[in-house]
Amino acid sequence: MLLAGGGSGGSTAPLLAIAEAIRRKIQDVEFLCIGSETGPEGALVRKADIPFVSIKTGKLRRYWSLQNFVDAFRIPIGLGQSLAIVRSFKPNVVSTAGGFVCVPPAVAGWLLGVPVHVHQQDVEQGLANKITAPLAKLVTVTFEDSIAHFPAPKTTVTGNPVRPEILRGDRERACRLFGLEEGLLTVLVTGGGTGALGLNRIVAQAAPELVKFCQVIHLCGQGRVVAARTESPRYKQFEFLVGEMNDALAVADLVVSRAGLSTLSELGALSKASVLVPMPRSHQRFNAEAFGKAGAAVVLDEASTAPDDLVRVIRDLLENPARRVEMGAQAYRLIKPNAADTIADLVIALAQRRLRT
Repeated sequence: MLLAGGGSGGSTAPLLAIAEAIRRKIQDVEFLCIGSETGPEGALVRKADIPFVSIKTGKLRRYWSLQNFVDAFRIPIGLGQSLAIVRSFKPNVVSTAGGFVCVPPAVAGWLLGVPVHVHQQDVEQGLANKITAPLAKLVTVTFEDSIAHFPAPKTTVTGNPVRPEILRGDRERACRLFGLEEGLLTVLVTGGGTGALGLNRIVAQAAPELVKFCQVIHLCGQGRVVAARTESPRYKQFEFLVGEMNDALAVADLVVSRAGLSTLSELGALSKASVLVPMPRSHQRFNAEAFGKAGAAVVLDEASTAPDDLVRVIRDLLENPARRVEMGAQAYRLIKPNAADTIADLVIALAQRRLRT
């Protein structure tokens, strides 16, 4: 099985969850993951004991940028690399979950007659999946509302897969690992593997007030660290966590996050209350709205949110444990706990049809 996705951890996490579910069902299975050269997915994939290879690829943008010109030359290079990888690895199926790096491997698989599986995490169809879905034999989606974007005969609503590892976090281990104060509520801030500079700036400015009543684990993303206005040991900043992420989630009493579907699915699986600040002018707004309407999260607009606004929202939620419990319960209801197994069965069936032909 060839996994293809990356550029961020969000498009890699569901693939790893599917792979783990397949490993539980089939012992004799070989995986290879294709990702980007610079994204965080390589560390995640290797941690899951799956071989990883990177390709050159351009980012798919819906807006004008000089990088579009440069990336136009990278895409055919990535396609050539992907064709060589597919010919060498000879997969029975190519599985993707969005992200700009998945397009060349999906096209390569299709050109060489390998069935392609596309998973749509978000409510709104991403550009990468818009390109690759017509090539797919199987499309799985998280939400009913996404079916309209894909051909109905090959599309199944499954929910979004979550890695079981996320459920294995330990609060006491996290307290030791991060040097946390006992009895003090903990807020986890994450903008995903590639970070969220706008969110980071708001949190860094809010930090002096936040540390007066809670402690903060702030994951900034690679190269996105912002100097905070406090030297308090209650504010702890990291670029990226891999194996420690499950413990960080376990100890969090509240999570402040972007609204990528991988993160939201993990928060739902853990019944975590959250404050969502979706990436401006992006598909994340629809994900956040789904959680907000269900009462599973408080949704803030980055452009109109000042540091004091964030402090007030966090303080109100930390002082209202009953509301946090209800928000976590609503988040759990939104996700489908068996999504990884459901998708694994569909992908195995697709691969087995390939073996019989």
